[in-house]
Amino acid sequence: MAFRRDARSKRILIYSHDSFGLGHLRRCREIAHTLVRDDKNISVLILSGSPIIGSFDFRSRVDFVRIPGVIKLRNGDYTSLTLHIDVEQTLKMRASIIEHTTKTFDPDLMIVDKEPLGLRGEIESTLAYLKEKRVPCVLGLRDVMDEPELLAPEWERKNAVHALDAYYDAIWIYGLPQICDPLEGISLPPSVRRKMTYTGYLPRSLPESIPSLHLDKIQAPYLLVTVGGGGDGEAIIDWVLRAYEDETPPPLPALFVLGPFMNGDLQKNFRDRIAALESVEAITFDAHIETLMAQAAGVVCMGGYNTFCEILSFDKRALVVPRTTPRKEQYIRATRAQGHGLVSVLLDDGQRDAGAMATALRNLPQQPLPSEQVIPGLLDGRKNVAKLADLWLRRRRRGLFRLPPRQAIKTSA
Repeated sequence: MAFRRDARSKRILIYSHDSFGLGHLRRCREIAHTLVRDDKNISVLILSGSPIIGSFDFRSRVDFVRIPGVIKLRNGDYTSLTLHIDVEQTLKMRASIIEHTTKTFDPDLMIVDKEPLGLRGEIESTLAYLKEKRVPCVLGLRDVMDEPELLAPEWERKNAVHALDAYYDAIWIYGLPQICDPLEGISLPPSVRRKMTYTGYLPRSLPESIPSLHLDKIQAPYLLVTVGGGGDGEAIIDWVLRAYEDETPPPLPALFVLGPFMNGDLQKNFRDRIAALESVEAITFDAHIETLMAQAAGVVCMGGYNTFCEILSFDKRALVVPRTTPRKEQYIRATRAQGHGLVSVLLDDGQRDAGAMATALRNLPQQPLPSEQVIPGLLDGRKNVAKLADLWLRRRRRGLFRLPPRQAIKTSA
């Protein structure tokens, strides 16, 4: 049962399914901060399985509930992240916590990140409950999901399109159609296509107050080498590091951010190599990566969504080395962005020649800035998300939407 609440209060619930990596969590956090910044009556609660969500700071009126984590294995199966219990038990616990939290929090709007029915359908009962209560639900999608040949069968298996039709009132795409349609190749009924709105990318800004990072060997400006969570970034770290170990290393110093999910043995190996170099330093993780980005002369990255937004926001020259497995999301984003003159791309050919990387790093300071390209609406995501949320909150109060609940749909992982 929901608690009594102030008549002026507005509550938004954000669900993020991921337990590994930083991308989904950081995007949801940025959206939450945008919403409370725009309206002093809004409170946001984030549901997340991230094990490091507590490492981030949150604005006033933003909080989180951490649900038990699960991770996806290389064979496609899931396992509990830390609990020594069966994954099915973990998923039942997650679904129960999500539904109970939703009923207690009593949201006026729910925003779901990426997965229409959550991990293995864990939020379907919650979506059905919200539909019955006439609470609007929004699916938020990053600019790129995957190549259509892979995404289409995945969404068909999960009955995702049916979910969009049955449970969702709107689909917000945090990007622009000239760069990518994330649902390209998926057969969508007109009723679902009409729900789609492109917001533009989510701009980032510097935190109001943060402790300064002390570096022993280098100082800004430096090349920032970042691989997000680090769970799959060792190849890029190694490649860039070998360029600095070369006889003619790049002239600018480099700061490596290895990531909190990088294997410990790999981290130790990289730190030992970095210790032998004068112009290179490394840290594991910084919750305020925006500050490091702002001080950088250039960026070397894999091209994840959040890093791309930061490159645009701080107008940084970037060399993107995208991964191509298990998804081609980064490759698609990087090559499309390169086509618009926003970044340069160096593809991993498996050989990873140190000289080729060193040449690319030396050329980086000469490439155009992203701001030299004119793309209308490129960084309008923050203001458009705030406007769209306000629209649905107003419609919720006036009772201007929602059909009767439809029959629940079956899903598969």
